[in-house]
Amino acid sequence: MSKKIRVLALGLIQDQNRLFLSQGYDSVKQENFYRALGGGIDFGEQSRDALQREFLEEIQATLTNIQYLGCLENLFVHNGKPGHEIVQLYKCDFADPKFYQIEQLTFKEGKREKIALWIPFERILSGELILYPENFLEYCVNPK
Repeated sequence: MSKKIRVLALGLIQDQNRLFLSQGYDSVKQENFYRALGGGIDFGEQSRDALQREFLEEIQATLTNIQYLGCLENLFVHNGKPGHEIVQLYKCDFADPKFYQIEQLTFKEGKREKIALWIPFERILSGELILYPENFLEYCVNPK
């Protein structure tokens, strides 16, 4: 098995007391989880450019007010396999206000169909929903 560190650009989109997140599922743990949208950074591509490209590819959204927040390191196990990510995290907003009105949307990531939706902070803070990477909430403004 080839062990690689994956380098990602993720966008933290916050609208008052909610976050725009993608839903994932771990079949081994049998748990749903949530994470920010974004994706892999291609060789020679700036992380900010990768963030914008991923949002356009996945949900046809343009971003604005993009601000670098920091770098997260994420060691995890997903579907029974260890993973290692370096995440370039950006705070950003949707350019089109329609994205703030939608409840959820379905999009394709490769061959997989995924869901993105607005999640209230209280559902994450209460432990009802799982957010990855675990220290992601530290970058949100007043999540309590």
